[in-house]
Amino acid sequence: MVAKPEAMQAKKHYEILDGLRGVAAVMVVIFHFMEVVFTDPSTNFAGHGFLAVDFFFCLSGFVIAYAYDNRMATMSTGRFFLQRLIRLHPLVVLGAVMALVLYLVDPIVPPFAAYGVGSVVLIFLTSILLIPYPVMEERYFNLFSLNAPSWSLFWEYVANIVYALVLWRLPRRIMVVLTLLAAGGISYVAYTAGNVVGGWSGGTFWHGFARVAYSFPAGILVYRYRMIIPNKLGFPGLTVLLLAALMMPYFQYNWLVELGIVLLYFPLLIALGAGATLAPALKPLCNFSGHISYPLYMTHYGAIWIFANYFNTYKPGTTELTMVIVSGVLILIAVAYMAMRWFDVPVRQYLSKKILKKVIKY
Repeated sequence: MVAKPEAMQAKKHYEILDGLRGVAAVMVVIFHFMEVVFTDPSTNFAGHGFLAVDFFFCLSGFVIAYAYDNRMATMSTGRFFLQRLIRLHPLVVLGAVMALVLYLVDPIVPPFAAYGVGSVVLIFLTSILLIPYPVMEERYFNLFSLNAPSWSLFWEYVANIVYALVLWRLPRRIMVVLTLLAAGGISYVAYTAGNVVGGWSGGTFWHGFARVAYSFPAGILVYRYRMIIPNKLGFPGLTVLLLAALMMPYFQYNWLVELGIVLLYFPLLIALGAGATLAPALKPLCNFSGHISYPLYMTHYGAIWIFANYFNTYKPGTTELTMVIVSGVLILIAVAYMAMRWFDVPVRQYLSKKILKKVIKY
């Protein structure tokens, strides 16, 4: 059963989708810890945690369409861009600053071991400006060497720009055609690369385009076709379904399974998440999960580089490693909460007041 269009008229907040975004963000952190330990992803219980990015892209398309489709005709493109910049960029800057500090104070690998001050300054500036600059070989030529997850924010910005200039104007049938073409593109990437993990490095730059080019408009179509599926799974049931994708084992035709998750499973999961009923007792958990999801995603990776240096240098045993990873995840969640509470929210409120209300009033 699919909800009727009228059910979408009254704007509501999808707390379960917020909660799922937080679950996905935590799984990204666990995946980043575990991929240091298990270089063979088939032996990593969180080896498919990278698929959370495709879930984020699809969810973003749904949320952007839900929030702006009915407003773009009366909103200037400049105001849309400013709103998105204020929403996203403070944590881009904070994540880069935190990653730089952790790089400089790394107790295991001394700073500037391979780069001079000028090079580090340039790497930092390109990070806060979201300009891809894959130059650090020891960091696998990440697009953003200090804060690797910024690669997906780069494509998120691209998707937002294309939405404001083109996508919001397109009728559904044209969006379907474009999304099907994008499905062909990501299918080609999955087949030739053997996976859909790319996009984060200089050598896989265009894989990131293929991933966002499908998942973002797929999320838009979930909204525009009102594919909201009423169900009683609730937040716990949908969390299990999300974790099933992010923690699934590797298969013989693994690229095909990953492709199916991206093409079909995640849009379905968002349709279910939008149609599920949230138990009142779980509302605070979903709200907390949603609030810390983006700060957690953007502030955790500097610590991962230090963990990688620690692991490769000291080769800790299983018990010590387990304690380090579990405590690390919990600490990073706490750091994300503090970043949200004491930086992201106040900065966005300040910028909204000073820029949106005083500079652009249309």
